[in-house]
Amino acid sequence: MALKKRGAGFYLLIILGGALLGSGLGDLVGYILPSGVVRDFFTNAITPGVNPPLTINLLVMTLTLGFTLKLNIIALLGIVLMAYLLKWF
Repeated sequence: MALKKRGAGFYLLIILGGALLGSGLGDLVGYILPSGVVRDFFTNAITPGVNPPLTINLLVMTLTLGFTLKLNIIALLGIVLMAYLLKWF
């Protein structure tokens, strides 16, 4: 099986798709499970990002730039699953 040459955008799409899928499933699990240690394990997330956002005042307009990622354990599992499925595309 020959390796396909793919761009960095394709891999970024796979990672973001997996994180999005996993975060959605994590929120769904959070709604289903009762309060407790198991729910906290699946729903607690780390949120790295730019905090506070960068604000640039250009006199005519003001630009605010920033981002925050919300990663929980199911989002990481979603990224791993998407990376595994990557070999078929």
